[in-house]
Amino acid sequence: MFNLSSRTTAAWRSAKRLAAGMATVSDAKIGATKVPMSLLEPNAYINYQRIEDNLAVVRERLQRPLTLSEKILYGHLDDPVNQDIVRGTSYLKLRPDRVACQDATAQMAILQFMSAGMDTAAVPTTVHCDHLIEAQVGGAKDLARAISINKEVYDFLATSTAKYGLGFWKPGSGIIHQIILENYAFPGGLMIGTDSHTPNAGGLGMIACGVGGADAVDVMAGIPWELKCPKVIGVNLTGKIGGWTTPKDVILKVAGILTVKGGTGAIVEYTGAGVESLSCTGMATICNMGAEIGATTSLFPFNHRMTDYLKATKRSEIAAYAQRFQHNLKPDEGAEYDQVIDINLSELEPHINGPFTPDLATPLSKFKDEVIKNNWPTELKVGLIGSCTNSSYEDMSRAASIAREAKAHGLNTKSKFTVTPGSEQVRATIERDGQMAALEEVGGLVLANACGPCIGQWDRQDVKKGEANSIITSYNRNFTGRNDANPATHAFVASPDIVTAFSFAGDLRFNPMTDELIGADGKPFRFSDPSGHDLPARGYDPGENTFQAPPADRASVQVAVSPTSDRLQLLKPFAPWDGKTPEDLPILIKATGKCTTDHISAGGPWLKYRGHLENISQNCLIGAINAENGEANKVKNQITGEFGGVPQTAAYYRDHGIKWVVVGDHNYGEGSSREHAALEPRFLGGLAIITRSFARIHETNLKKQGMLALTFVDPADYDKIQPSDKVSILGLESFAPGKNLTAAVKHADGSKEEIALAHTFNEGQIKWFKAGSALNLMAAQAKGQ
Repeated sequence: MFNLSSRTTAAWRSAKRLAAGMATVSDAKIGATKVPMSLLEPNAYINYQRIEDNLAVVRERLQRPLTLSEKILYGHLDDPVNQDIVRGTSYLKLRPDRVACQDATAQMAILQFMSAGMDTAAVPTTVHCDHLIEAQVGGAKDLARAISINKEVYDFLATSTAKYGLGFWKPGSGIIHQIILENYAFPGGLMIGTDSHTPNAGGLGMIACGVGGADAVDVMAGIPWELKCPKVIGVNLTGKIGGWTTPKDVILKVAGILTVKGGTGAIVEYTGAGVESLSCTGMATICNMGAEIGATTSLFPFNHRMTDYLKATKRSEIAAYAQRFQHNLKPDEGAEYDQVIDINLSELEPHINGPFTPDLATPLSKFKDEVIKNNWPTELKVGLIGSCTNSSYEDMSRAASIAREAKAHGLNTKSKFTVTPGSEQVRATIERDGQMAALEEVGGLVLANACGPCIGQWDRQDVKKGEANSIITSYNRNFTGRNDANPATHAFVASPDIVTAFSFAGDLRFNPMTDELIGADGKPFRFSDPSGHDLPARGYDPGENTFQAPPADRASVQVAVSPTSDRLQLLKPFAPWDGKTPEDLPILIKATGKCTTDHISAGGPWLKYRGHLENISQNCLIGAINAENGEANKVKNQITGEFGGVPQTAAYYRDHGIKWVVVGDHNYGEGSSREHAALEPRFLGGLAIITRSFARIHETNLKKQGMLALTFVDPADYDKIQPSDKVSILGLESFAPGKNLTAAVKHADGSKEEIALAHTFNEGQIKWFKAGSALNLMAAQAKGQ
């Protein structure tokens, strides 16, 4: 794959000798030192020795320099001797160090784990209650309301985590990704999490990937995690960040370059001297929003800013251990990337991305012109800061500096203004140090330590549904209706600095770098450059203890699941493939345009059914736009001829023994990692999803549930399919890796044609399909069948 020049090869050999020398400064092996992965898990240790040993094998095999992401990934290979390693082609079998689940996805993950017949998780695993808390009137009241409404779900999670040996973070603890950064992430680690923004931990040099719950179950059950060997995109940072430009602007710029699918199948690796000017939490912000470009994950090399953060979060022992191992926590000299992007931080301008997509990137200096040209609503209704992407101490202190300056001129925010602390630790610390008061004094409403409006958990009352309006957030995702379920809301994404400043102007045409506001005294003033501290001078205040460790005696714990619950439902296995050629399948819907996991399995009010497959399946594809009529949730039943909702039509087919297919457009399934977007079509009787292309996580999720995830060999063939067609899928009797299948299409006018379909199934994944799901295969193997 690589054509290394003699000069590069010489550099590699030099780096190899250097690495070998650094690794043997002491006669003791790195693994001789036992350092816990977390203060909360004293008996689970960082395994740098495995990385060291695996890389010795891999280096000998590949004979080339390695990128940082390759070092960490290949350092976690299950079988480095026999593993095929080709970027973009091979399927790696990996051994992650840990698993993390948020509450909305944890329900289904744990229900699946219970079906696998295990009594304890094979790796350290945590569950975090952050998704089910709706923003309504303010932090304390919203939290109390959520605890009351979601009691049976929280009881299930509390008892099931106790039963199976998992750590449990109670409601109010904070957002999963901030909790992970504060307590569990470490340089060189490998983690999977059931949330698409799991890559946040890349800010501490960890490869952290968002996955579906079925992947999490595999790892919890001691089965290697399978990942297509990623390509590697290098982002070379030069210069120094400063002024109004923040780490958020780095990823907003990258999103504009790569688009929402440009990072698919790749890890984004940040390098260069400019990295040194970024705080650890700033690096986490960049990695977090890498999910918006479809990247497998993003990460930074180990540096002193990570050391500072580890020390500030009482993990000095990990910092010292990582320093000893730093030769494997940075790329080799001469390592080659599949693509390189250069960004000079000294020249980087603040950006605002959106509306309706996170990759529509506009520099601040040009944003006013774009607002006017596109006739976007100029009045800013709401500014929202916080979320898992931007709720660090640094973010809040910089926003507070803007608020204090505005208050000194007698101003409160013109727009509604909300603040979401990322964790109980951040909340307690900014309360102690005065940032919270500064934000509240200008009109800020502090919400619960939870996801809130970022994921649609927002009881918004200031505009009517369908009313065009603008909001700006420091969040990560701004798909149509994402934040408030209003498809007419124009949501823009920016740094907390820009969001805060805009909230005082109340107008999208404002530029805080050049424009003035009028103070209460009638005099104009211009904001100074924001200022803040990346770490609290007096250390973090941990706040309330919201962590529940598993009990020593788990045998007597009873998992709380009521058989009459409408929120929790024990799972039944899906039927295996019957071995027959699927013939004359109706098309449930031909989706046109962007079809994200929000369109396939909506969030917001549906989150409460994440543990009840039958109930949540009633939202299946209700947001997808039907190519036949341009409408959402209105499809024609090909048997009765009547139009109805998508899930109702799907259930009709299923109940009449008719399998069906979905036809989708480009990057189908982008967005959140929610496996419900794969479980629901399977539960409703679907057989195949045929698209121009898939987002990585969703494609894997479909395979895990026994669905056929297929793509048109020629993407233009999408246009040949009509919603009234019947489809037969030929070639399953000889289903094999790399061998195309065929769609035999019957049009309504009686004409027929055959369309070639590609797939990325490997041998193991084909077994999932034949068994009915990956979980079915796992359970059968556990029983020795």
